[in-house]
Amino acid sequence: MKQIWISVALVGALFLVNGCKEKTETKVLTKEVAFTKEGELQLLKAKNDSVVARLDIEIADDDYQTETGLMYRKSMPAHQGMLFVFNDERVRAFYMKNTEFPLDILFINSNKEIVTLVKNAKAFDQTSLPSDAPSTYVLEVNAGLSDKWGLEKGDKILWNRSK
Repeated sequence: MKQIWISVALVGALFLVNGCKEKTETKVLTKEVAFTKEGELQLLKAKNDSVVARLDIEIADDDYQTETGLMYRKSMPAHQGMLFVFNDERVRAFYMKNTEFPLDILFINSNKEIVTLVKNAKAFDQTSLPSDAPSTYVLEVNAGLSDKWGLEKGDKILWNRSK
């Protein structure tokens, strides 16, 4: 009789545990993340302050945005970029996990000068891509654009947040 009560108690406990579990859904990203224009940026040559490019930018300035960046997007038009804005200046490293298209990554110091250019970072590559010097900003643009624009260390950015 003792075994019957133990069996009944175990079966009852299983029903209770399964009945109280909340249904959890796995969310799958079904549509591409859309670009949201949050500002404008100009790239300038250090020698003469001539503007070599103007971009609409999306700004990543919180933990979620900086961790996600351009992940899960299929492409980006040449006139757009993502600007990462950090609260401190230090050596940084980025990687291309879940980024589906190649990028040029520009590390920029607090004086808004390019300190490192990482050209043609490969899609989905998890290799760490560090800056050569401390940076406060990081700009991601389509691969090949930094060569097209003739960018070099020391060139500058000017940017503003949309109102």
